[in-house]
Amino acid sequence: MPSTTPPHAVRLVTSRQRWAAVTFLHWACPPGEVQRLLPAGLEVDVVDGSAWVAVTPLLMRDVRASVLPPVPGWSDFAEINVRTYVRHPASGTDGLWFFALLCPRAAMVAALRTVGLPYRRYPAGAERHDNAVVYRGHHPRHGDLDLTVRPAERIDAPSAWLTAVTGRWNAYVVRGGRLWRVPVAHPPWPLHRASLAGDATGTGGLLTAAGLPAPSTVPVVTWSPGVDSRVGVPRPLSRRAAAP
Repeated sequence: MPSTTPPHAVRLVTSRQRWAAVTFLHWACPPGEVQRLLPAGLEVDVVDGSAWVAVTPLLMRDVRASVLPPVPGWSDFAEINVRTYVRHPASGTDGLWFFALLCPRAAMVAALRTVGLPYRRYPAGAERHDNAVVYRGHHPRHGDLDLTVRPAERIDAPSAWLTAVTGRWNAYVVRGGRLWRVPVAHPPWPLHRASLAGDATGTGGLLTAAGLPAPSTVPVVTWSPGVDSRVGVPRPLSRRAAAP
């Protein structure tokens, strides 16, 4: 079951990174629409009767290999995650499946695609303006992002739903025809309520570009100043995994 703290220790660290100024935009989605896009071995997680898909823009800070210092001018960049929540019944684990990871750093995209992560080159940026965060990005195939998010009061006791969608400690990837689990660990998310200045209609293009249906409702919006994370060594879960 998802929790606010990781169920495992990540002792062998492949990467350290800070996830900063994180906005979570969540939409309910019919489970079948998500399941058809998942590889064999993974099942979409149903929370409050729905599958949930998310567009999550953030700032990546101090990204580095575990034993190396950050590289100035290279280790900081904006990123946009398009994701859902899944279970791997055979291992009893749950976590994230990324439909797309959008990043402006060509070298980072090339490096992380080799481990099975669906990184795509995507010009994007994020800036703080007074009490708001502005995220922008544009790509003719992967969709546009133009959001102004205003963080509000701290959520001291996250609901069961919010814990279910933020308390995930694994990412799954397909590499070499096999399904792998990548463990992660970080402190509990400091979460805030948030509102959008304008709407997130255009953001739906990021979902449709990933093969998901366009959203018909406004998203549930939450925000976090961020956490320091540790990414562990990928672990194989199957001999072969069929492509979604």
